[in-house]
Amino acid sequence: MTKPIIYHIPVCPFSQRIQILLALKGIPDAIDFETVDITQPRNPSLLTKARGSSALPVLELEDGRILKESLVILGYMDDAYPAKRIARDDPYERAVEALMIVQEREFTNAGYSLLMNQDATKRDELRASMDLRYKQLDEFLEWQASDRTFLFEGFGLAETIFTPILQRFWFLEYYEGYQPPTSCDRVRRWRDACCDHPVAQQVSHEQIIKMYYDYSMGVGNGMVPAGRTRSSFAPNPPWHERPWPSRKTYGRCASDAELGLL
Repeated sequence: MTKPIIYHIPVCPFSQRIQILLALKGIPDAIDFETVDITQPRNPSLLTKARGSSALPVLELEDGRILKESLVILGYMDDAYPAKRIARDDPYERAVEALMIVQEREFTNAGYSLLMNQDATKRDELRASMDLRYKQLDEFLEWQASDRTFLFEGFGLAETIFTPILQRFWFLEYYEGYQPPTSCDRVRRWRDACCDHPVAQQVSHEQIIKMYYDYSMGVGNGMVPAGRTRSSFAPNPPWHERPWPSRKTYGRCASDAELGLL
């Protein structure tokens, strides 16, 4: 092995974080990315490397050592290639950065919960939860960066962590007709700048909508919904050859043929 390897799903937001970090550092080819088809059983050798876990991404170093969890891998990569640091150097600024980053888990959970919900009576509750997470981020950015586009002077570690999630939430717009509260102008400006940034163009709106269809039916991680034979995460046919799926309707799942999966 001449370079570290990341075992990943190309459309996975947690893998995209690593690609964004490498792009920011100016070393996009420092690591080899090996695609894993999550619609198929895991390769036993990869399961062994990951100590039985199927979670991705997984980083394998040149000497065979293994690291998991995207935030851990980001920290390692920032330290291992220190010529251009992405995390803040100033202790206070690094703490502020961390204060924003700790909001990401609940923000992500709220969005995926809204998308995957199959009970129409819970929609208002879940939309309110998503609104709350956006309002918290909006207030934080107004507090720490009211006169800037990003948290600090440019696209940094917080943006690296949040941007793939912000892009995945295109599925909320499409399948749920969801938009952040109109009062959240600050976070909307930040979101748009993050999603449009040159270092974050590994995925497209169309790709997210088509591949995450099964999530809108409450089925994730490459599993197949009832009545279907193939996952929307299947690598073939390629996503760009498939038709756009119908917008989410509760209770009915599109067929393999309707999704262009045959």
